[in-house]
This record gives sequence, C-alpha cells and structure tokens, in this order.
Amino acid sequence: MTDNRIPPPFVGDERTMLNNWLDWHRETLAVKCAGLSVEQLRERSVPPSTLSLLGLVRHMAHVERSWFRRVLNDEDVPLLYKTDDPDADFNDVDTASAQEAFATWQAEIEIARKLSAEVPLDAIAKRQRHGQDCSHRWILVHMIEEYARHNGHADLLRERIDGLTGE
Repeated sequence: MTDNRIPPPFVGDERTMLNNWLDWHRETLAVKCAGLSVEQLRERSVPPSTLSLLGLVRHMAHVERSWFRRVLNDEDVPLLYKTDDPDADFNDVDTASAQEAFATWQAEIEIARKLSAEVPLDAIAKRQRHGQDCSHRWILVHMIEEYARHNGHADLLRERIDGLTGE
C-alpha cells in the first residue's frame, strides 16, 4: 500500500487541527483502497453485511455532500446513490463504476474543503439536521468520527482481501 498521508501536527490552532485530522482520515480511506482491482473493491465482508470498500467510498461521497453542501451551505443538490433502497451506496456496488465513485468522492471533498474554508467554526449550518441546529465545528468533528469509524471497517476489509493492514 502506498501511503502518502501527512500526519496531523501535534500543535496547532483549532481549525488547523480539525482540517488536518479530517484530511488524514480522508486519505486513510484512499490508502485502504489503493492498488486493488475493481472486483476486490466490490468484495463484501461477511454475510449478511453488504459492506465493501467501494461501498464505503460511495457512502463517504454521499456523507461529504450531505453535510457540507446540503446542511452547512443549504444547497439544493440531490443525494448521491439514493434509490428506494436507503443503503444503495453500500448495496448497489456489483455493477457500480469504481472510477466514477472515486472521482465523485474526490470532487465532493474538494467542494467541502472550499465551503468549510469560507465559514467560521462557530457558524450555524444553514439547514437543520433532524430538526436541530448544528455548528460548522460539530460537522467537522462528526466527519472525523464518521471517517474514523468507517476506516476501521476498511482496515478489516483490506486485511480480508489481501492481508495488508496499517494505521
């Protein structure tokens, strides 16, 4: 596995720490997927779970869009990978394009970075989530948590595929 991640600094202001930790976790998912074939990216964990690395990439593209574009910035953009199946981002990977999924995920990350850079940490998101206001800071912390949790899944998936593990 090629690992070009830049470790977050041990000292820094709050925005620097949040952004660097979020970028570390974004890149960690990319590292877990690096060098695998499309078939390996689609490989499921264990029944009945439909979890796969490709599903995780699709899910995180959806999460990036939902929190930064829809909630923080109140953009009227469609949800990604949503059908009648609320878990289509995970479930519909058998014929999904890995190239498209990775491109979409990276595009959503770039948009999220731009939007985030323009908003103070204590700003309240323009759209409520489940009837609650949330701050930009909360969104960043939540995104770090979301990636950290799913990177644990990704580590197990990668180990099952080819035995590689890592931080």
